[in-house]
Amino acid sequence: QVQLQESGGGTVQDGGSLRLSCRASARSSSNTVLGWFRQAPGTEREFVALIRYRGYSPLYADSVKGRFTISRDNPANTLYLQMNSLKTEDTAIYYCALGSQYTSDHREYDVWGQGTQVTVVS
Repeated sequence: QVQLQESGGGTVQDGGSLRLSCRASARSSSNTVLGWFRQAPGTEREFVALIRYRGYSPLYADSVKGRFTISRDNPANTLYLQMNSLKTEDTAIYYCALGSQYTSDHREYDVWGQGTQVTVVS
């Protein structure tokens, strides 16, 4: 089974930027969807963004639209999340996930990374 490993988290000031990476241990099939989700303490896991294997049809949560960009480098088996204009409310553990459905419902994703912490301070 494919394994996912996130990296790139850290602490940044309000208005700053971070780029998260998610490397897969193997190539995924062409009908897969990769997504980013996040979870802050005491809250439900929240959809952030998703993209199809071939890079088509990115989808974003309203809360990050215009600030975050999802992309993927298939030869490198790597998914990215460029996060700009970060806000304190973006503070959470960020997870990448692999699924076969084009959906923002985290329950439909089968493979998850261990997460990377993003902290935005004012």
